[in-house]
Amino acid sequence: MSQLSNLPVLIRGAGEMASGVAHRLWRCRFRILLTEQAQPLAVRRAVSFCEAVHDGAMEVEGLTARRVDDLAGAEAIWAVGGLPVLVDPNLEVLGLFRPAVLIEASLAKQNNFGLKAGLAPLVIALGPGFEAPGEAHFVIETNRGHNLGRVIERGQAEANTGLPGNIEGYTWQRVFRAPTDGVFETEHRIGDLIKAGQVVGRVAGQEVRAQVAGMIRGLIRPGTPVTEELKLGDVDPRGPRAWPKRISEKARAIGGSVVECILRTFNT
Repeated sequence: MSQLSNLPVLIRGAGEMASGVAHRLWRCRFRILLTEQAQPLAVRRAVSFCEAVHDGAMEVEGLTARRVDDLAGAEAIWAVGGLPVLVDPNLEVLGLFRPAVLIEASLAKQNNFGLKAGLAPLVIALGPGFEAPGEAHFVIETNRGHNLGRVIERGQAEANTGLPGNIEGYTWQRVFRAPTDGVFETEHRIGDLIKAGQVVGRVAGQEVRAQVAGMIRGLIRPGTPVTEELKLGDVDPRGPRAWPKRISEKARAIGGSVVECILRTFNT
């Protein structure tokens, strides 16, 4: 197992699922570099390392990620046991970093990057829109249910349903979506308790209202340009039991599946 120490891992994306995967791999002592776009669209920002793009640093469950400008900056972060985040949506760093593992974790639900298995010794894709073994060596199922976390060696993950997980009988009702194109503005924060019908923000002057009562578990960053129907946030009807600052069981399950893929490939 010592041969796996500091195994270089490049993760495209630093949102909720990517961050859960990164946290688990960091605990396994891999050398991880996260990449993001300049305007991240993460909703579960309280557990997303992409917040470091704006704030310079972001802590999730005891692990702090820091924004860097280049690979030299990443080396400095690794030297102190940290997690670097680089703004590089097109993975221009790929040739310099030369990762053993490349993880497509942007959850774009389509291959908008040109992902293919030959980009690294091990390529893993999370969720729908990718096919194994051509575009990735493994695809991991991200849809909640019996198959969550399943490692797919041939084929694709289940198609995107467009529905969030069912919590106390609510699915689509829990989600806030942009009523039009514009800039999202809100005075609310993740963790706020709200009522059904309450205004939670505005886009181009149009109100965004909650359809169910509960705790705001996710909310896109205020001031972010958005497009009509983009997910802006969600509410958890369980209220204070929502744990908005803890990595979800879904992200932990997917992280465990990524570890499985790495061990199956390199622990020979």
